[in-house]
Amino acid sequence: MYRKIIVAVEIGALANGDMTFRKAASLLDSGGEIILLNVVEDIPTYLGVDIPVDLIENAAKDAQEKLQGLIVSTGIPARVEISHGRPASGIIASAEANQADLIILSSHMPDFSNYFIGATADRVVRHAKCSVLVDRRKG
Repeated sequence: MYRKIIVAVEIGALANGDMTFRKAASLLDSGGEIILLNVVEDIPTYLGVDIPVDLIENAAKDAQEKLQGLIVSTGIPARVEISHGRPASGIIASAEANQADLIILSSHMPDFSNYFIGATADRVVRHAKCSVLVDRRKG
């Protein structure tokens, strides 16, 4: 079905990432590739003084380890990619750079501020140049 799939995983919701990763594997063409992506958000400059310098570096290392663990625990081959910045922008940039034909991300059940889908998922759906599958999760 798809030859290159970006699976955007929020490290704080790794259980959702596991289910989304498995869904991606079921949609992958033989010989295709899955890229597990986590976007580490930058710290706003106005908070930079109050935050430890190595916080972002440690977050990236933690994400790398957890995504590698996800590969090991599922047995599904994939490549891990960690980027920095705003999540929606990072997901879209990765999809374009990797010439992905599908992005899969999970989205929580929204509140009134983002009624239909989560804010990141909404931005990805509106701006991605490839297909996007939003895997709805409760909670």
